[in-house]
Amino acid sequence: MEWLKFVLEEHVNDWVKTQFQKLKLKNQIDYYTESAIPDYLKDALKGRAKTENKTNFWKPDFSLTKYNNIPVIIENKLWIQKLIAKTKDSIKFDEKSISWYAVNWALHYATWIIASWKYSEVIAIGIAWDSIQNIELKVYYVYGSWENSYKLIETTKTLDFLENQATFDEFYKNAILTEEEKHEILINSQATLQTYAKSLNKLMHNLNITAPQRVLYVSWMLLSMQNIVNIDWVKIQDWLIPEDLKWIQTETKRDWVQIVNQIREFLNAREIPLDKQNLMLASFSEISKDSQRDELTQLDKEVSKLIKEEKASTNKQLFTFIYNNIFLSIDAMAGHLDIMWEMYSEFLKYALWDWKEIWIVLTPPYITKMMASILDVNKDSKVMDLATGSAWFLISAMEIMIQDSQNTFWKETTESKNKILEIKKNQLLWIELNAEMFTLAATNMILRWDWSSNIQKWSTFSTPEKLYTDFNANRLLLNPPFSYSENGMPFIAFGLDRMEKWWLAAIIIQDSAWSGKAVSTNLEILKNHTLIASIKMPTDLFQPMAWVQTSIYIFEAYKPHDFEKTVKFIDFRNDWYKRTSRALQETDEPTKRYSDIIKIYKAWKNAKITANWNLTDIYIEDFISKSWADWNFDQHKIIDTKPTLADFKKTVSDYLTWEVSSLLKNNSDDSLGK
Repeated sequence: MEWLKFVLEEHVNDWVKTQFQKLKLKNQIDYYTESAIPDYLKDALKGRAKTENKTNFWKPDFSLTKYNNIPVIIENKLWIQKLIAKTKDSIKFDEKSISWYAVNWALHYATWIIASWKYSEVIAIGIAWDSIQNIELKVYYVYGSWENSYKLIETTKTLDFLENQATFDEFYKNAILTEEEKHEILINSQATLQTYAKSLNKLMHNLNITAPQRVLYVSWMLLSMQNIVNIDWVKIQDWLIPEDLKWIQTETKRDWVQIVNQIREFLNAREIPLDKQNLMLASFSEISKDSQRDELTQLDKEVSKLIKEEKASTNKQLFTFIYNNIFLSIDAMAGHLDIMWEMYSEFLKYALWDWKEIWIVLTPPYITKMMASILDVNKDSKVMDLATGSAWFLISAMEIMIQDSQNTFWKETTESKNKILEIKKNQLLWIELNAEMFTLAATNMILRWDWSSNIQKWSTFSTPEKLYTDFNANRLLLNPPFSYSENGMPFIAFGLDRMEKWWLAAIIIQDSAWSGKAVSTNLEILKNHTLIASIKMPTDLFQPMAWVQTSIYIFEAYKPHDFEKTVKFIDFRNDWYKRTSRALQETDEPTKRYSDIIKIYKAWKNAKITANWNLTDIYIEDFISKSWADWNFDQHKIIDTKPTLADFKKTVSDYLTWEVSSLLKNNSDDSLGK
């Protein structure tokens, strides 16, 4: 039979409509055609299209938002060869490929929809054919707003998954990222960001940006790259892009002032309290005064491929690099907070490389997540951090709380959204004294689409008591400044004293805090609170900022320590990560092992672990003495001095080896003497 050829693309559209009719989907009710796309999706499709010469946007041939408010967009092309354009390793996103190929178009505009902030995930479908008998269709789950944030759903070959809520739910369950896929994306993202972060550090050095200013520069510029939206999520001004910085040398238009004004408008639109705005703006006052950084200068080679002109201001060069390589990388994983933490953390590690002399160390996100999980943080927890730093502890807690809320209530329901707002607004308490770190903490929250958290700039020990009585924390997470007296132990004592009975706290701190440097504080802690567990951590955990032996200590508040009860001691010095000054490499499933440590803490021998462990080597339950000085694993590890048969065999073998070696040496010496 001779195939019926499609000679017009309208015939392709008719075929799609026929499929929708079979699925009992109604035009302009369940799905929309290109000519009648709804305004809310039209706005989302504008995405990041704000450039001088690209203000228009294309519309999908078909679109749906019928199920779970997740956009489904479809692009059709006549002729099978127009389905997809790709290289050996990836799909192409050049202008020609986007214009001419169905999959490329659909994926490109799906990322634009996510870039609008209105949606965090999109289903993108490309369809091409030569005839009814020769049709090809590819379906993708798109989870971020950059080019590589997609997953091909290989098992889906038709549109049947759109038939009803049940069929869509089954499709969605198989489409979303698995934990293994998230981890693979994380590792790949880390490697990419490490490369960019190293280049950015070099660029900042070449452009004479001092070490203490580098993190602030990145923080400030990232803030200026956010859409300005009001508290009702209505966009009132586009974000800044490199083309907005034009080297105008007036006091109101020069590049850095443009950046500062953008952020001021952003903070005003979000109704951030004026005192917090002033604190953040004050952190950048010295940078703002340096007008020389707005003067034209020769392009550094790190940005020469990103800027068309031969010269640009220092600020524009930095902005352009950060926009293309840092902001868009972070933005690509906007729907997955844990990935965002890791990428931003990697950059901060480089930026803080020269801050070692002031002893600022940032707790890695995988540690903060483990500690929050050990404390059983959930949607109803009220969590505080008395030395917030750049906010990783409470961001980890917030992510777990949000996930628990979404597991309890479907994530798009009003109840879930209200609970998440309650978590952000009333269930997190942040205290930070250092102005720069306060700004970083605030920036981190803004990058995670939150402006409402209770971030306070105070010295912990001079905060009003009412702050704690009103908040009523039931979880405390801490990495106190190591340079503080008694290695920071007064922070945990202060926090425990401001919690209710039986609530939990976790602190990561230097082991030297238990070797005579915090005697009085430790004794006071045990009079009022219980030490539950001690987990010994790798010495290179804070590398490259610091090489120091630390442990995590878990406490129960307002329950005096019972010395007749045992404490859990866990040796996690080998976490199977290999750390270098610029990289974090996996050697033997460290992600599984961090998950296992939580299980071992909770259930020991009954723990359903996934990695290969010798539990008797790493876990001990033992008593501590009233001398306060034996809170670490090594002080409880039993060393068996009784010789075994294996010891005997090894000793004999070593002796025989020595005998033979001696005889050979003597014979050799005799021969030389003749």
